Amino acid sequence: MGERRIPERTCIACRARGPKGSFVRIVRTPEGRVAFDPTGREAGRGAYLHPGCLDRAERSGALARALRTPLGRAEAARLMTDVRAAPAPPPERSGVSA
Repeated sequence: MGERRIPERTCIACRARGPKGSFVRIVRTPEGRVAFDPTGREAGRGAYLHPGCLDRAERSGALARALRTPLGRAEAARLMTDVRAAPAPPPERSGVSA
């Protein structure tokens, strides 16, 4: 069997590409609520970024653009708190079975 493909994503703040597991996902749900998505599977429009790039994404407006919704300061502060409180993403697996 061939190697398993690892999904790649792009950080909306620094535009660096990397394995999906190294990013956090912020989602705008169909109801319009903006939230941190720790599982990466919540329904809605998602934006991927490095945990350390959240402040930069909010300041530059990249997060609001990616989610296609205005983002207030209080909402951005809540997201930063949620992301910082979350455990660090696990290291990526190589896709090779043991």
